[in-house]
Amino acid sequence: MQGEGVGYLPDSALAVDRGRIVAIGPAAQLTGLFQAERTIQARNKVVLPGFIDAHMHTGMGLLRGLAQDTSFWMMYGLGPFADVLNANPDAVNAGSRLVILEALRNGTTTFGDLGHNMPVVCQFIEKAGVRGRVAVMIREALPRIYAPGELYEFDPAFGQRLLNDNIELAEKWHGQANGRITVMFGPQGADFASREMLLKVRQLALSYGTKIHMHVQQGDREIAQLMQRYGKRPIAWLDEIGYLDKNLLAVHLTEATEEEAALVARRGASMVLCSGSIGIIDGLVPPARAFQQAGGMVGLGSDQAPGNNCHNIFNEMKLTALFNKIRYADPEVMPAWKVLRMATIEGARALGLENEIGSLEEGKRADFILVDLLRPTMQPVFTEPMRNIVPNLVYSARGDEVSLVAVDGRVIYEEGRFLTIDEPEIMAEAQRLANPIGQAAAGRFWEVNGSNAMFMWEGKL
Repeated sequence: MQGEGVGYLPDSALAVDRGRIVAIGPAAQLTGLFQAERTIQARNKVVLPGFIDAHMHTGMGLLRGLAQDTSFWMMYGLGPFADVLNANPDAVNAGSRLVILEALRNGTTTFGDLGHNMPVVCQFIEKAGVRGRVAVMIREALPRIYAPGELYEFDPAFGQRLLNDNIELAEKWHGQANGRITVMFGPQGADFASREMLLKVRQLALSYGTKIHMHVQQGDREIAQLMQRYGKRPIAWLDEIGYLDKNLLAVHLTEATEEEAALVARRGASMVLCSGSIGIIDGLVPPARAFQQAGGMVGLGSDQAPGNNCHNIFNEMKLTALFNKIRYADPEVMPAWKVLRMATIEGARALGLENEIGSLEEGKRADFILVDLLRPTMQPVFTEPMRNIVPNLVYSARGDEVSLVAVDGRVIYEEGRFLTIDEPEIMAEAQRLANPIGQAAAGRFWEVNGSNAMFMWEGKL
């Protein structure tokens, strides 16, 4: 991933010592220079940097498939289930473990997780051996179902408790697990927090030397809230209070115009594009191309299970390429090599981790994956005079082609086996805790009567 492309190197090897890449070059040369404790044979494999999922809500994992195909998703899709889930920390934690297991199997090594109960999530990240860039989701808007256009009710004390949780998370976990876990600050969005709270968060992020992970102009409801409160669209208002800078990780930009997206990029902020989630939830394609054309850095995210259904960066790469080609009616938009960079080095830059991860370079952490080129989805393989590996990774691969995952040079998944976590136990616990959530949320689900409820009444779902 050096330079502007993918940095293709044939017949090469990398040497790892104490968690870092110490050499990369021709395999014949490196095998003669180093005496290895273990040599991983990668014949008929492609070695890639571990994928970076820059925006996730892993704690929503138990709500997979419950909020699709519905308008006004936040209230009518997610709303009936969110409070029930969040009232059960064990269920949140079980969903988080399930999501991390799923994403790890598909090659994700870095998790940009925004949610609640984050100390427990950090404990599992540490145990699993993956990398976490985590934050507590901070809001002052009281969690309930609001009617379209209804102004959110703020409770500063509620918001302060969540902010305190984020501070405690930073104090305890920032830099832990040999640096694999780092902490950001996570205001949910400009519509969910007051000006005073947002500025307080900004000052804290600066004092901790970290970034802000926040949804920005993610829907028409956010625009409506800001217009009612301040008479401005979210991006214009955030710019007015000095929020658009290099410390901001701006997630979605769903309802941003291309001009607004370009402004965010020019101010130095980074963007996370969640093509699968926003495609399902809103039926829209955010202006990532305009953001990139203005010089901004864009990473990829899988968002959450009740909106996107899956946490698979292969899925995000393909949808990102396809949706943008359709949006601009141009097959040359978002080529395969570009979206692969968004899943790796550009995602690392968006999170502020580019000096440590995102590419296979000497001195960087040894986060890498092996993809099996003998799988049907990767065949045939062309290497000369033309190459097809990268297009097949983006447009054909599904994730089960990943045969090995290593973080800090430690192999944590190999040939279908998790080496640090118990897959059957995680799966069983998720199912056990999911069933009561469905029962507890049933009354509100039928009362809201969203699209899914109607489909079920009609026998279509």
